[in-house]
Amino acid sequence: MNHTTGPWTADADSDYRAEFAVGEHSARHLRRVLRLYLTEWGLLDVADAAELALTELVANVVRHVPGRRCRTCILLRPGGVRVEVADGSPRLPAPAAPDELAPGGRGLLLVDAVTDRWGVRPHPGGDGKTVWFECLTKGTEGW
Repeated sequence: MNHTTGPWTADADSDYRAEFAVGEHSARHLRRVLRLYLTEWGLLDVADAAELALTELVANVVRHVPGRRCRTCILLRPGGVRVEVADGSPRLPAPAAPDELAPGGRGLLLVDAVTDRWGVRPHPGGDGKTVWFECLTKGTEGW
């Protein structure tokens, strides 16, 4: 069952969370949601980078996670945005060595190039992971 939930905090204006099975058009829909939030929060200067990084994380779920289920969180932070994509696969992603002739395998390299920080947090008990990134506005230090 696909569903969107409200924020897990009392501030409905600072979080978006959804859990669903992703498919070939899911990244496009999530980019639209992300852009709407970034527009509302006055963070359009990070929108292109954040949309590209989100697209890559969703593509990884489509390609590598059995059942393609994930939870996406868009979180407003001082001076930027944090986006998390969690899934139930214990397989941890790692940037691939660039192969100029390969049709894929550059997703995490792109995420690393366009975001300020990113990482992977395994879930306790080995039942999945959360891949996250942060995009900060110019002149903002990390939080």
